[in-house]
Amino acid sequence: MAEGSPPDGIRRAGQTGAEKSGRVADFRYHPPPQPERIPTGPQSRDSRAMRTGGARPRQAYAALDLGTNNCRLLIARPTEDGFTVIDAFSRVVRLGEDLAHTGRLSDAAMDRTLAALHVCADKLRRRNVHLARSVATEACRRAVNGAEFIRRVHRETGIALDIISAQEEARLAVLGCHVLLEGSDGPAVIFDIGGGSTELVLIEPDEKVPRILDWQSVPWGVVSLTDTVGRIEGSPDQRLARYAEMRRVVRDSFAPFAARVCERATDAAELRLLGTSGTVTTLASLHLQLPQYDRRAVDGLIVPAQSMREISLRLSGMSPAERGELPCIGSDRAELVVAGCAILESIMDICPTDRLGVADRGIREGILRSLIAADRAGEEGRRALGNARPRHV
Repeated sequence: MAEGSPPDGIRRAGQTGAEKSGRVADFRYHPPPQPERIPTGPQSRDSRAMRTGGARPRQAYAALDLGTNNCRLLIARPTEDGFTVIDAFSRVVRLGEDLAHTGRLSDAAMDRTLAALHVCADKLRRRNVHLARSVATEACRRAVNGAEFIRRVHRETGIALDIISAQEEARLAVLGCHVLLEGSDGPAVIFDIGGGSTELVLIEPDEKVPRILDWQSVPWGVVSLTDTVGRIEGSPDQRLARYAEMRRVVRDSFAPFAARVCERATDAAELRLLGTSGTVTTLASLHLQLPQYDRRAVDGLIVPAQSMREISLRLSGMSPAERGELPCIGSDRAELVVAGCAILESIMDICPTDRLGVADRGIREGILRSLIAADRAGEEGRRALGNARPRHV
């Protein structure tokens, strides 16, 4: 990475790389000026006209989500009704490994994560990204050396990560996946099971962007819950006891939100439920008995809640080796999926609906929608300002 402008741009004045934010940032990438090459040949006049006065090619936008377990990047170009993904990257980095015990990001975890972020920085450069936002979530929020790591990322990769609040994380997840809610009236609950936290949001659908009625973030994700309860699983009976303990821990944390949902909803069983997380998409794949993960089959799927409970119970009684042999789980998720199942079942206890919506989209898509909308609004404002004529008195 050159020492000039970072690939995801310039921060707001006075903001450091480790500042927590609940606002949508405008990180604009200004590539260093390049000398214009004057084309020669019979088509040179037309080529120069296209560059200077013709239609401008569609800009590329990027969203990077650094979570407790994964590093994910999406690069897209806007369309009339949304955007088209032109590049993507996802890697399990386990940034929050052992964070629950030590309170720190380990050297090994930071090295793994930096390797992934170097790949992201290269993609941002090659795709000539016009506007991007890069966010870090629970692991960097909780770790005592989280801010130090964010500064190191900026020094070594040029990527300026924004440590967002739990509320902003919930908002972006809703913005990214709410279009997949089943079409009916009344409130709904959207949840995001992460590596280090879980966000639950009670929403009221609106014409374009849903209205958030209530929300809660708890510090239990698939990594933090696994580390807290312990990774030693033992015999089948011990595994089931471990799963019950996970359910108890999560249920207690969800209790305040559950009480408020009951106050707002006439019948909690009538609430629509939509989940965005690796846990939900993995269990949906097992429900469909897919030989390998297929986003097209899973994203937007409606699954019977009872099927998700049965799969969760079955996985909780299996050994990590047995779970790792199942399609769509593998060794990466074998240790962590049980914690996700415990969180999911606790959420379904709050909203005892008979159907569950599945979303393979979330924070990154929410970021992209925010960036594109903000840039379009700015473009329209600049156009209006340019068309305004001074009044002569």
